[in-house]
Amino acid sequence: MTKESGREGGRSLKTRVKTARKRSLSSTLWLERQLNDPYVARAKREGYRSRAAYKLIEMDDRYHLFKPGDRIVDLGAAPGGWSQVAAAHVKAKEGKGKVVAVDLLEMEAVDGVEFAVKDFNDPDAPEFIKNMLGGDADGVMSDMAANATGHRATDHLRIVALAELAADFACDVLAKGGFFIAKVLQGGTEGQLLTRLKRDFATVRHVKPEASRAGSAELYVLATGFRGRRIE
Repeated sequence: MTKESGREGGRSLKTRVKTARKRSLSSTLWLERQLNDPYVARAKREGYRSRAAYKLIEMDDRYHLFKPGDRIVDLGAAPGGWSQVAAAHVKAKEGKGKVVAVDLLEMEAVDGVEFAVKDFNDPDAPEFIKNMLGGDADGVMSDMAANATGHRATDHLRIVALAELAADFACDVLAKGGFFIAKVLQGGTEGQLLTRLKRDFATVRHVKPEASRAGSAELYVLATGFRGRRIE
């Protein structure tokens, strides 16, 4: 008896999932995508907690975001894939850089990462996080997404609102020259966010990593070269 290779007649065999009695169609389709996603399989092999790690790796490869010794904040960090990437790139485990992961819920520990159960929107959050970092941040990352409603316009507004809150936080904690990344959705309603970022950062661009799923409206806004906190 030969072991199945996952290919037959030169074609890759796709795993299909039957809809279980208690599983919705949307859950079934999500599970099917997971089982057939090469980035999910790669993350398991390489020890990353989520496929999202490869989106950040790709952005760093293209734009050289991290340097050894940097101080990085990961907002809405669970399950920790982005924190893993940042910790490796800033050499946190070697005692050079520092990564602080922030989430409303507990997260399993990540080597080289300090974790705070905290709402980053709390008034005291910027000073609290800077005290953990030991100074201003060199980068603030947000891969957060609000729970989907299924209504595209509503989902877009909710995710942009999260990105705007993350940008407010970033401008309170970043050192001059720092960067900010946040997830948004294609759709064009983030004009106010982009206007604000263009005022506070030297360069603002949209990035669509190859690791984002085909057909997904997901993309990232990347702002680099923070101009420094403005005095109101």
